[in-house]
Amino acid sequence: MLFMEQLIGFFGSKEMDAFIAQWGLLLNGAFVSLQIFVLTLLFSLPLGLFVALGRMSAKKWLSKPLEIYILIMRGTPLLLQIMFIYFAPYYIFGKSYYGRFAAVIIAFSINYAAYFAEIYRGGIESIPHGQYEAASVLGFTKFQAFTRIILPQVIKRIIPAVGNEVITLVKDTALANIIGVSELFRVTKNETNRTATVTAFFYAGIIYLALNWIVTKILNSLEKKFGYYK
Repeated sequence: MLFMEQLIGFFGSKEMDAFIAQWGLLLNGAFVSLQIFVLTLLFSLPLGLFVALGRMSAKKWLSKPLEIYILIMRGTPLLLQIMFIYFAPYYIFGKSYYGRFAAVIIAFSINYAAYFAEIYRGGIESIPHGQYEAASVLGFTKFQAFTRIILPQVIKRIIPAVGNEVITLVKDTALANIIGVSELFRVTKNETNRTATVTAFFYAGIIYLALNWIVTKILNSLEKKFGYYK
C-alpha cells in the first residue's frame, strides 16, 4: 500500500514532470539524428554506386579523380570534413551559402558515398565475368544485364558490409554537434550540464541502442529477401 502511494505520488510530482520534459527534449534530438541518418542514406547510397562505376571505368580522366576523392574521404576524419564544408565557404568567399544542417548532410553524404563506393566495387568485381557474357548471348543489353542480373547478386553480397556502415552512421550522427546541430548527443550534453547527472547519457544510450536494433532488423530482413541469390 505504501509503495502504491509512493508510485502515485511520483507520477503526480515535479520529478515526473521533469522526467517527461527531459525525454521530450531527447526525442526531439533523436528526431534530428534520424533525419541526418535517413537523408545521408538517401543521397550516399546512389552516389556511391555512381562513384563505384566511375572508379571502375577504363577512362583515366574519370577513374583517377574518383580514386583521389575516395582517398581523401576515407583518409581524413569525418569531423574535419564537417567543419571544412561548413566554414570553408565563409573563409573563401566571405559568406555562407547553406546552414548547419545542410552542411552536415553534405559532409555525411560525400563521406559515406566513398565507403559505399568501395563496397559496391568489391561486390561488382566478385561477380564472374562469364555472367555478363551469358547475359549478352541471351540478348540483354549491358544496362539490362547489370540491373537485372548483376546488381541483385551484388546487393546480396554487400548487405553485411553496408550494414556495418549503416550502423556506424547511426552513431556518427553525434558528430553533427560539433557545428551546433541540436541532434541527440548535443541535447544529451546540454541536459547533463543542466542537471549535473549522467541520467541523460543513460537515456541517450537506450535511444541509440533502439535505433540500431531497428536498423539490424531491417538489414536481416533484406538478407532474407535476397537469400535466393547464391
